[in-house]
Amino acid sequence: MNLERAEFVRWMEKIMNRFDILHEKLNAKHNELTAIDGEQLLDNQDVLQLLKISSRSLQRYRSMKKLPYYTISGKLYYKLSDVHQLIRDSFNR
Repeated sequence: MNLERAEFVRWMEKIMNRFDILHEKLNAKHNELTAIDGEQLLDNQDVLQLLKISSRSLQRYRSMKKLPYYTISGKLYYKLSDVHQLIRDSFNR
């Protein structure tokens, strides 16, 4: 089975277009899953990188109730606004 180059290019463009559509749908679903009350959720790694702290420090913030968290399917999440509030509180001391 031989395909002409122009026909091959057309098929590849269709395939790539479908991949783009799937990528957009996956991103939308991911954003939907990582939000609660319309607010972005961060996982442990996100918070560790954002605050540049160790996992032990993050655990200490949780146990001292300085940083509220949510458990969803056994994984910890934090609201972005709560992380920002923790930063503001640490500057106000």
